[in-house]
Amino acid sequence: MSKEQVKLQVDESDEGLEKARRMVEEEEMGLRHVSGWQRFLVPIVALSWSLFQLSLSSWLLLDSTYVRSIHLAFALFLIYVSFPTFKRPINIPGLRWLSATDRIPVMDLVLALFAAFLALYIVIDFEGIASRVGLLNARDKILGTLLILFLWEAARRVVGPALSIIGIFFTLYAFFGPYMPDFLAFKGVSINRFIGQISLTTEGIFGVPIYVSAKIVFLYVLFGALLEKAGAGRFFIDLAMSLLGRYKGGPAKAAVLSSGLTGLISGSSIANVVTTGTFTIPLMKKVGYPAKKAAAIEVAVSTNGQLMPPVMGAAAFIIAEYVNLPYLEVCKAAAIPAFASYVALFFLTHIEASKLGMRGLPKAELPIFFQVLFNGFHYLVPILFLLYELIIPRHSPDMAAFRATMLLLLLMLFQHAVRARKENTSIGQGFWKGIVDIYEGMVAGARNMVSVGVATAAAGIVVGVVTMGLGGLVTDIIDTLSMGNLYMMLGIVAICSLILGMGLPTTANYIVMASLTAPALVTLADLNGFAVPLIAAHLYCFYFGILADDTPPVGLAAYAAAAIAKSDPIPTGVQGFLYDIRTAALPFMFIFNTDILLVGINNFFEAIFIFIMTCIGTCAFAAATQNWFIIRNRWYELIGLFVVCGFMFRPYFFAGLLGVEEHHLAYLLGAGLFVALYLLQKMRTRTAAPSAA
Repeated sequence: MSKEQVKLQVDESDEGLEKARRMVEEEEMGLRHVSGWQRFLVPIVALSWSLFQLSLSSWLLLDSTYVRSIHLAFALFLIYVSFPTFKRPINIPGLRWLSATDRIPVMDLVLALFAAFLALYIVIDFEGIASRVGLLNARDKILGTLLILFLWEAARRVVGPALSIIGIFFTLYAFFGPYMPDFLAFKGVSINRFIGQISLTTEGIFGVPIYVSAKIVFLYVLFGALLEKAGAGRFFIDLAMSLLGRYKGGPAKAAVLSSGLTGLISGSSIANVVTTGTFTIPLMKKVGYPAKKAAAIEVAVSTNGQLMPPVMGAAAFIIAEYVNLPYLEVCKAAAIPAFASYVALFFLTHIEASKLGMRGLPKAELPIFFQVLFNGFHYLVPILFLLYELIIPRHSPDMAAFRATMLLLLLMLFQHAVRARKENTSIGQGFWKGIVDIYEGMVAGARNMVSVGVATAAAGIVVGVVTMGLGGLVTDIIDTLSMGNLYMMLGIVAICSLILGMGLPTTANYIVMASLTAPALVTLADLNGFAVPLIAAHLYCFYFGILADDTPPVGLAAYAAAAIAKSDPIPTGVQGFLYDIRTAALPFMFIFNTDILLVGINNFFEAIFIFIMTCIGTCAFAAATQNWFIIRNRWYELIGLFVVCGFMFRPYFFAGLLGVEEHHLAYLLGAGLFVALYLLQKMRTRTAAPSAA
């Protein structure tokens, strides 16, 4: 290959990486890159927001309504000054400010200040609003209506039009419900009740979702941003490569591990793709993965990063509030599906490597494990401390995150100074670099929270309309559409989640779908003779909301990975979704087998046994859907693998079918069949090798 060809490939790779990074900036940090005094505005406000949130967890005591209001005010202000009205250039004289990205137009600055005032109105006139609940005056109605409109516009700017359209649809439905056909008819609400409940109480915009965002989610997003700024992202990648890079399809397996570790602290699948895919996608292509498959593997593992406790894309905390369970119980329920999904991803990358006859990278090209671990072990200390705070003393999630963040800030302050002392360079410059890292991490954490804050507030409008009396009606509609069939009902909810997820961020999608369908799932399952815990219904909605990130044609994670790999986004998304089918199977399984969620199981050894059986089931499903186990499956082996899935995922049903009371026997029979299929294919590879020679 000539030097010119090599240079062209490098330039194309850099161009793809830059495109992917721009996608992350547009999603999390806005489109404007301003100069002059304006360049200080957003960082100062973002830093103030981070300091305010840290103060809430330490010394500042405020009423919860004040917390929600101030949290939303910061988010709205940052959106209006960071995101232009339109992304496409507007060349009409006098209206060019609508798409300006090189400055903050005066009109947007005015809108930002007014939006913040609208969010703070419930605090400014707190006593007056409380004294006239249900008897709104003209000012309440005007400002309450404007808050809803400004919130929809902010949501449109930062997460796209889908969430605003859904909010408008539910608002219209609240007023025009009495005029709908019989099975859709709803008694309707008055303007007073709608404005009061949605804008001026804690049952709509200022409801549970935004409270969880303000109280807990912000701290975890800030923790993740600081950890990334400290250098933990590259450490996770190097650690994964040093462990797995030399094995068959090693870079892909390293992508699985590094994305899982990044998913512990990141709530964004697109950011996960860019953070880890920058290094893993080129290495996957180097060892022989086609560009499309390299990008699709990164999409699948990064999307699944949101399944990983303790953050789970910010949804874990909202699930805990909705289901009224301790946060650790939610993490416990989510643990086996998340880890089993990643075990299946490891196996899936091995299958693809086997199909293509790959080898790993040479050891000389890989980082040295103990050297990487020694140089970056301090990045693990805050994470381990966070887990300790949550599990041993069982402090509240916000207190645990606050203490872990304080420890992380100390490490960031001193890490460069310690490194400078070892290298005999300026310790003072090391301290200064640490201060700069802390500042940039605090700003990045606040900017990353903008989309979450406005999405939870806008989704609160839907939740507020549902609480006005739509809950029972939604149950009736789903029952009518599914004709009382539980499997059809699960399919309807899954499809709706995937469709909504194409236009909504994961957290907002979960809030909307869970508020609409989770109670209906529990009720209708009970009528069908299945006892489905509420946590299972909520996790079901959450899982399918996550899968929408790589669902064509809109999956943004697929577009980011395709930009890095220089592949076509649509085929990349299709391939990523095919890889994620084993994740789509898990929600169906834990609806019918709640052992996977450890519901009612407190025995450690029983939990380990269920985890192993679930991993066998997910790996069997991956082998069946990819039509490859050790070698290509024959038709009877394919049937055998699906039978293994049945035994692993529904042991009680198969135990009853076999006429035995002990469901563990069904697990063991499935595991035995899995081993038998492995040995059968192993024998076939040994007999095929001499004939091939």
